[in-house]
Amino acid sequence: MKKVLFVAIWIMVCVPLWAQTTHRDSVLSEARYLKSIFRTDDAIEKLSDLVQPEAMDEGVLAELADCHFQSGDYDTASGTYFLLSSLKPDNILYKVRLMQAYYRLKAYPQSIQTGKAILQLDSIPAVISYVGDAFRQIKQTDSALWYYRRSLAMKPMNETVLSKAMGILIDSSNYEGAIAICESFLAEDPDNETIAPLKGLALYRNKDYESAIKVFQRQEDLGNDSYPIHYFLGQSYWHTQTKYRAEQELLAAWEIDSSDVNLAYTIASIKSEFLYPFEEDVKPWLDKALVMIQPDPATMSRIHQLYGLGYYRKQNSWDKAIEHYKEAYRYNPKFIAALSTVAYCYQIKKDYKQAIEWYERYLKLVSPGTKGYEFAKENLDFLKGELFMEER
Repeated sequence: MKKVLFVAIWIMVCVPLWAQTTHRDSVLSEARYLKSIFRTDDAIEKLSDLVQPEAMDEGVLAELADCHFQSGDYDTASGTYFLLSSLKPDNILYKVRLMQAYYRLKAYPQSIQTGKAILQLDSIPAVISYVGDAFRQIKQTDSALWYYRRSLAMKPMNETVLSKAMGILIDSSNYEGAIAICESFLAEDPDNETIAPLKGLALYRNKDYESAIKVFQRQEDLGNDSYPIHYFLGQSYWHTQTKYRAEQELLAAWEIDSSDVNLAYTIASIKSEFLYPFEEDVKPWLDKALVMIQPDPATMSRIHQLYGLGYYRKQNSWDKAIEHYKEAYRYNPKFIAALSTVAYCYQIKKDYKQAIEWYERYLKLVSPGTKGYEFAKENLDFLKGELFMEER
């Protein structure tokens, strides 16, 4: 009789526990399915019913954290993964997710700290580069580069990490370093569309224009029709005085992206150097630049200077030349040569009083003994004599 009573009590206790476990597993299975078809809100709702404050169910919390992460609620996800990581300090998955959640929240120092904790457990290349990314986000580029180099030592053919490392080196003007770090990669994959153009950019910035042309031209021959290839190939040709090819490439770049004011100005400059007709060929490109330009005094001065030069060369548009040289000087008061040019234009127009005034302004700023000073002084003396004779 006692034995039967004991069995009955055991059944009363264990059946509910078994039923609870079955229910939990069923909900977990359904939640995983909902998560897999991106119905994460429904999955979170079902999983939340299983959470019990008095009991930490690791499986439920892990699924819940993953759902929050997938739905973009990184704040809640990071909190849950932090709890899980505290419960299971050796679980790398929880730490990886926590590192990612912090990064998505732009909590980069916390992401770095978590990444370093992972690396104490396992040297995972992807985590190493992730830490590098976080350092780069907070502008600690030396640390970022250290982690990128460490990651590349383990996976040297990772073009994503290599491109980031090269970007840091190029931005810091370490062009030789950028070229050196990609040599082994390009030895295996010489025509890589990501790394080869970066090497070309480093060569261009290092003023090795001939070598840059070889890299960019090879990319173009292979069918790389991107804006940077045409732009830097055109710039490289211009620096080597191959003006026809420079114009050809820069116009191709313009067909791809017509929003770069510096590109419009460069095309205008090349056409000006070619002595193309100003009104028909140079001025339209300067007009494009002016339409796009932001109020940057240095650029505005250069644009007006090129306008003025074009009208100056025409020799019958002195008023327009004067207007633009005055504007060039107004935007850039260090461009004192504009004063002498304005004075000379007034001199050609026989407006001697204005010419004298502008020559005198120029002579107050230019250094005595220079060719500009001597030219202005000679013309000023001549004009004063002419004006004296006119007024007698």
